[in-house]
Amino acid sequence: MKRDFQAPGRSPVYAREAAAATSHPLATSAALEVLQEGGNAVDAAIAAVAVQCVVEPHMTGIGGDCFAIVMEPDGRLTGFNGSGAAPRAATPEKLAELGVKEITETSPHAVTVPGAVRAWETLLKAHGTRDFKTLFKRAVQYAREGFAVAPRVAFDWAKDVDKLAADPISAARYLIDGAAPSVGTILKYPHLADTLETIGEKGSDAFYFGKIAEDIVAALQARGGLMTLDDLASCHTTAVSPVMRDYRGYTIAELPPNGQGIIALVILGILEHFDLASMDPLGPERFHLEMEASRIAYAVRDKFVTDPGYMDVCHSRLIGEDYIAELAKQVSLEKRAEVTPDTTLAPQTDTVYLTVVDKDGLAVSFINSLFSDFGSGIVAPESGVLLHCRGMSFKAEAGHANSIDGGKRPLHTIIPAMVLKDGAPWLSFGVMGGQYQACGHAHLMTNIIDYGMDVQAAIDFPRMFFDLDSHTLQAEKLIPPSTIEGLRALGHEVEPVKGPIGGSQAIMIDKARHMLTAGSDPRKDGSAAGY
Repeated sequence: MKRDFQAPGRSPVYAREAAAATSHPLATSAALEVLQEGGNAVDAAIAAVAVQCVVEPHMTGIGGDCFAIVMEPDGRLTGFNGSGAAPRAATPEKLAELGVKEITETSPHAVTVPGAVRAWETLLKAHGTRDFKTLFKRAVQYAREGFAVAPRVAFDWAKDVDKLAADPISAARYLIDGAAPSVGTILKYPHLADTLETIGEKGSDAFYFGKIAEDIVAALQARGGLMTLDDLASCHTTAVSPVMRDYRGYTIAELPPNGQGIIALVILGILEHFDLASMDPLGPERFHLEMEASRIAYAVRDKFVTDPGYMDVCHSRLIGEDYIAELAKQVSLEKRAEVTPDTTLAPQTDTVYLTVVDKDGLAVSFINSLFSDFGSGIVAPESGVLLHCRGMSFKAEAGHANSIDGGKRPLHTIIPAMVLKDGAPWLSFGVMGGQYQACGHAHLMTNIIDYGMDVQAAIDFPRMFFDLDSHTLQAEKLIPPSTIEGLRALGHEVEPVKGPIGGSQAIMIDKARHMLTAGSDPRKDGSAAGY
């Protein structure tokens, strides 16, 4: 598909040496600066995400979790699971004793151990060439000297006033006279600047031990939380082998559970049973298939996917051809399935995704998250650490795949990905948007593989998802009316979505031409850049 230069849009970025794509321009600039000073892709990714933890505080932070895949120039892959576990005392029995029947996003019980900082250090030790102090330079600068609020950041922030106002510390730190900051407002976070400098000087142990850890635990325990210093001290990053499955001659690599990357492979496996390329990419038939495959796959997720130590089946069985074929039989081209699979998770979550490829061909697919807007809304006051709420994925009562338990990691929606072609690096990509991410991976892949779109066109292309409770389809405004009517004729309920669906970045790797092609989602403030 060729770009219409009379229509709004942006071109992909073509670069010969290195490229970075993030959801915020200051983060992309930080990544490019590191690359041009001789750092590699992992160094650049850490510099970029540290900036995002300052300038996109509703989306990510050092009080969140992280997942990454690193791809060597020869196609070798290593995955990193930087998600933290529930406090050891957080069992269904203990929550029942406390009268907790549901883990809400602002509950102290929604705060699992933040794994991001440990994961960053683990990544640097395994693949990086720079230290935290060097890489945090721009993040510390923006936190101490100030940064301007970007348009999409301001748009999101305005929706979170009530949540932030409910806690006096978060209100003081993130609201201005009780209101969200407007576009261009200059914000400073001196407490966070001090914390980043301390971690830069002393490493990740400064976060998980000592004054910062004490500040985090005190903030949670003051609200009835069960986190202890021992819980923080036991935080570790797990190196994992990505799970791979072919789709029409391309090998898609996702991280294994406790993330939902396996579900992206299930969706693609189902879609491979149908001739998508013969369908209009904006037509009702294509979206019908994508939504039906996703509804089935998400039911599989909610039934099985959790901390792998607690799963009833091996994740490899979920992408076995026999199982995928059985799931594909449930999809009718003629109508929406009558049976609505049960779902258990809230649909709205917030995350940042970025990808970097350096001059040597090292690539990193990297995602860092607070889960909901501003995470739990709980701020550790002295350190300025805003804590995530990933534990709201847990069920408070026993008997579910995702029931809470001490030391257990919750189901994660955040999923970086890589693609190989003939065993060689081909694409580093990810999609933000909480629950949407597995569906978003399938949407992006089919845009590129089945419909021949370049990375930017594939990212720009209109999206659709379904409400996880009602299964009503939610369509972005550029979905044609004829497609919506066609979907209704197939039995779907369709409504306009209230805001843009997710975000995405991607870098395509053409080793033969020594060319990188990068794209960044216009639904966010960010950009792709290279040289």
